[in-house]
Amino acid sequence: MEPTMAQNNKHITDTVLRERTRLRNFIRTRVPDPGEAEDILQDVFYELVEACRLPEPIEQVGAWMFRVARNRIVDRFRKKKEQALPEVSGDADDDGWLEDMLPDTDAGPEAAYARSMLLAELQDALEELPPEQRDVFIAHELERRSFKELAAESGVSINTLLARKRYAVLHLRSRLQILYDEFNN
Repeated sequence: MEPTMAQNNKHITDTVLRERTRLRNFIRTRVPDPGEAEDILQDVFYELVEACRLPEPIEQVGAWMFRVARNRIVDRFRKKKEQALPEVSGDADDDGWLEDMLPDTDAGPEAAYARSMLLAELQDALEELPPEQRDVFIAHELERRSFKELAAESGVSINTLLARKRYAVLHLRSRLQILYDEFNN
């Protein structure tokens, strides 16, 4: 007999509660940056939820989660260092990074054209994001809502919201980098 959705959700919740601390400690000993470690942890939980939707059950869930975590850590170290867009304040999650990146509206027709092109590309890039990341990015960056407010409203932890926005920002930066470079050369 196939487990019901409620049984499946309870199994996932129980597994996360049981393994969270050990898994976080495992990741933190290998990844010094707490934000990156939390991102990897969230990736593992996301993979767990996705895997539990498949018809094939995971035999040893704890061992499987540690294997996924190890693979995510290796992937992060292999990944080429990103060429990020210039940061005005030096803080990637600073409020208003998007506005600081866009050309000034009063800087003439060329700047207005560049701004419109970047905004059109941004709209396309936002459509490519998973809904959770897009919603957090729009709510925080464009609507200027706080993570605390978003967490209270949605019931999702602030760390998860931060991770979602971070993924959104990384995607948007990589998507906009080429166009941004064209206008600044």
